[in-house]
Amino acid sequence: MDVITTVRGMKEYARAIKDRRETICLVPTMGYLHEGHLELMRKGRTLARHLFASIFVNPTQFGPSEDLARYPRDFERDRRLCEDVGVECIFYPSVEEMYPASYSTYVDVEGVTRHLCGASRPGHFRGVATVVAKLFNICMPDVAVFGEKDYQQLVVIRRMVRDLDMDVQVVAHPTVRESDGLAMSSRNTYLTPQQRMEALVLKKAIDRAKELVGQGERDTSRIKKAALDLIGEAPSASVDYVEIVDPDTVEPVGTIDDRAVIALAVRIGSTRLIDNAELKAP
Repeated sequence: MDVITTVRGMKEYARAIKDRRETICLVPTMGYLHEGHLELMRKGRTLARHLFASIFVNPTQFGPSEDLARYPRDFERDRRLCEDVGVECIFYPSVEEMYPASYSTYVDVEGVTRHLCGASRPGHFRGVATVVAKLFNICMPDVAVFGEKDYQQLVVIRRMVRDLDMDVQVVAHPTVRESDGLAMSSRNTYLTPQQRMEALVLKKAIDRAKELVGQGERDTSRIKKAALDLIGEAPSASVDYVEIVDPDTVEPVGTIDDRAVIALAVRIGSTRLIDNAELKAP
């Protein structure tokens, strides 16, 4: 397995593959890999001749008071895990390589970034869209795989690809969960054992929302209240948002006519966790 740390080296590597008319799949990550990432890579292995992964903790998507400095990192562990699942090449650039001193160009995706994490983390999706656009230009993938756990991110990237006429197929992979239902996340490592138990309220709230919709409830205010009541049972939980939105526009909806997405962002102690699920009217 190759590890490439420069933009020029990665572009030359990818261009040689494209010149042979062979396909590339990219799985972008910020490292500290878990089983969810590995599932994306296994999926990617089936979608193209060559599988790349990028490992880059992107500073432009972190706010001033967020956890950039303490975001977990362990490249040697990540390298071994990538090799085990069949990654051919890791793109592992430095911040200086991706954002040199004169860097001044960013990608803003409007509309679908107005709510949820876009509202509570100003500038976050500007950073996400910018780094993904750069990774697509550098690694030249035919297909890229993203997890549905970061649902709004998935919508933003799909909109960017559509609007900027990028020749990349974006494939979504279902959220990968621990055996008790907690969505896998690198940030789960921040949780104490007690907080880890309390974090299960996110999945419980989603399950309660699904149950209510299955019973015929369509009023999103009632569904959100039930979810909030469940989250309130966790002593260290504080809610960033609980919202029910249109799956395509990420705009809040008052009634579920066909399908919607419930999205949650909850702090357990100081750790911010997100989760989501589709709500589909019978």
